[in-house]
Amino acid sequence: MSAAESAKKKIAFSLNAPNAQSVALAGSFDGWEQRPTPLKKQKNGLWRTTLSLAPGTYEYRFLVDGQWCDDPECSNRVPNTFGTENCLRVVE
Repeated sequence: MSAAESAKKKIAFSLNAPNAQSVALAGSFDGWEQRPTPLKKQKNGLWRTTLSLAPGTYEYRFLVDGQWCDDPECSNRVPNTFGTENCLRVVE
């Protein structure tokens, strides 16, 4: 295992969307729409996934039934080129 791989941390992402049919996570860590990560729906309506990320700052958004959606739990945001905002996740 390389030093970069051993430095990666498991980071959880979740979104409460009980009526959604599909939820995916897209961001600067995966090429945005090219390879979005699907989330798994829990019985309580919460969608969850965990990614292994190296230290750094990542921009992300959720795709809920094909529509971009902010993470309501994330207060750190930056403007994007589409006139909306991307959420920020900092991995120490």
